[in-house]
Formats: sequence, C-alpha cells, structure tokens
Amino acid sequence: MATPLTLAMIRRAPKALLHDHLDGGLRPATVLEIAEQTGYDGLPATDEAALAAWFRTAAHSGSLVRYLEPFAHTVAVMQTPQSLHRVAFECVEDLAADNVVYAEVRFAPELHIDRGLSLDEVVDAVLAGFADGEKAAAAAGRPIVVRCLVTAMRHAARSLGIAELAIRFRDRGVVGFDIAGAEAGYPPTRHLDAFEYMRTNNARFTIHAGEAFGLPSIHEALAYCGADRLGHGVRIVDDIDVLPDGTARLGTLAAILRDKRVPLEMCPSSNVQTGAVDSIASHPFDLLARLRFRVTVNTDNRLMSDTTMSQEMLRLVEAFGYGWSDLERFTINAMKSAFIHFDERLAIIDEVIKPRYAVLLG
Repeated sequence: MATPLTLAMIRRAPKALLHDHLDGGLRPATVLEIAEQTGYDGLPATDEAALAAWFRTAAHSGSLVRYLEPFAHTVAVMQTPQSLHRVAFECVEDLAADNVVYAEVRFAPELHIDRGLSLDEVVDAVLAGFADGEKAAAAAGRPIVVRCLVTAMRHAARSLGIAELAIRFRDRGVVGFDIAGAEAGYPPTRHLDAFEYMRTNNARFTIHAGEAFGLPSIHEALAYCGADRLGHGVRIVDDIDVLPDGTARLGTLAAILRDKRVPLEMCPSSNVQTGAVDSIASHPFDLLARLRFRVTVNTDNRLMSDTTMSQEMLRLVEAFGYGWSDLERFTINAMKSAFIHFDERLAIIDEVIKPRYAVLLG
C-alpha cells in the first residue's frame, strides 16, 4: 500500500491556482497594521490570532451572502496604492512559499476607490505588487508566474467599465474578467454587454456560477454569456444521476459542460463554509473527477478559509484517497485552463509541473 500523502509532502508539489481572491487572502497581521496606519477602527479584534479566528468563524456561515460580509474589513484596508501594493506583494510571497508556480488572482477594482483612487490607479498598484512579488520569489529560489483577473460585482452596474479595464490592461498582467458576489437575484445575464465586449476583443472570462444558485446560473453562464470557465460550478451535480450499479447518467447541461471541457474552479473548503456542500467528504469533486470533468483545486479565500493550496489538496486526499498521479492531473487541468497563451501554459506543464511530479512519483 502506498504511503498516504501528508501536508509536508504535498507542500513540495508544484501547484497551479485559478481561483483566489486578493481581498480574501490577506495576512491578519497586515490587516491590523494597515488599519492602524490608515485610521480604520472597524476591526472586530485587535489581536492577530483573535482576528484570524474571527474571519474564519464569520465566514463559516452556511450562506454565501453572510460569507461575503467579513470582506468589508479587508476591503477597507485596501484603499491606498501602498496598501494595495503590499497586499499583492504578500499574496505572491505566500503562494510561492506553498510551491504555487502559476496563479491567477482576482479582485474587484470598484471596491477600492473609496479614498479617491481611479480604477486604473487601483489596477496599477496591484500589478506592481504582483510584479515585485514575482521578482522577490525568483530571487528566493521559488519562481512563480502571477496574473490578474479583474472582477465586477454582479449586484452593481459597472461590469462593462470593468471589462473595458480588463482590455486596457490586457498586455500588462490582466488576463481575464469575472463577475462575483451574491448569485440569487443577480443572474449573469444582467451583464451581457460586458461579456459581449470581452468576446468582441477576443478576451477570456470566467463566471461565478452554480455555487449558491443552481443549474439555471450554470446554463446562463454557458449558453447566454459564453463563459470560458466556471467559478465553483458545484451544482452541476444536480444534472447527474448516479445509478444503483455505480454508473452515472448525465443530463444535457452536464454533458455539454464535460464535452466542451469547461474548467470547474472548485474550492472545497469555501464550498463547505458557504453551505454549497455539507462536508468535504460529500463534495461532488470526486464524482466529477471520476467522470472526467475538468476539475481544478483552488483556495478561493485563504484568510476566510484559513487555507492554502496544499491544505486544500490534503483535504481531498484525506476524503478520497488521492495519490500523486491524481494531484498531478488536477494541476495540469488547471494549467491547461489558464488564461495565458498556449505556449506559456505548455512551458510550465512540460518544464516545471511534469518534471517535478516525476521526482515525486519516483
């Protein structure tokens, strides 16, 4: 019997991350320091450990709407060029320390203009932080490529402007567009002009769908909006019947999702916190993986879920008995689905991921 993978072992593996929110991954100490520097006095705790525990507990709400409430505090300390740069830089540092070799980190520029910054200034500061973080990681012997997705809030009316922002910065580190926020009552079809703008400019985008709302949101994201990837997408399991003999029958939507190899940006711990699934053990990740959907492993919000890519992989290993070959497949799935150019994706797969997994596989 193969030796079960441990957290220390998994940390050695190269990882590719597609779904990580910048404002959901701050270090608690950084939140406290920036709050003191900027005069923000709304934090629920003034001690690092207590603040970390508060974020984790508040996010474990069983509701996507309540899960999003703690972000008011992280967004509040990300309103200056200096704070945005620092948070982006530390994000790269933390991912590189976990052996993430490629990451797409998303954030909503419209949430960071309360102190007078323009949308372009917000994106400039974040991209500079990512670039400086990449240089520092390379100097430390942990090279990483980090790219940005700009997100529009689905309850607001700025999505076209954010899509235009994505195109303005497309050659400077922004590789795609996203909509996020509460799903119920805010269908993706409210933002068709933004998605049409992205398609007109031959640009890529993902949509949060099938997390707090069911199959209709996935259908709209694919059929009407033309999403390249789905954020979460766990409710696609509602279109799959598992028969008594263990075989599965796919409905039309599930079949087209699999046929078209639409990537699913799955975030196991976050899905438990929001009530999208009851537990890691009952998460549809394993069923979808066995049915050969293009599943990927992601963190969503590292602060809120008190997690890393290694910890997300470990939770799946413990729940479903995965080994190195499974983790390699999920990692290559993610890298194939990245929004960078094909040759760049292939180089990371062939020159970084496969060689390093070959060593782990022995």
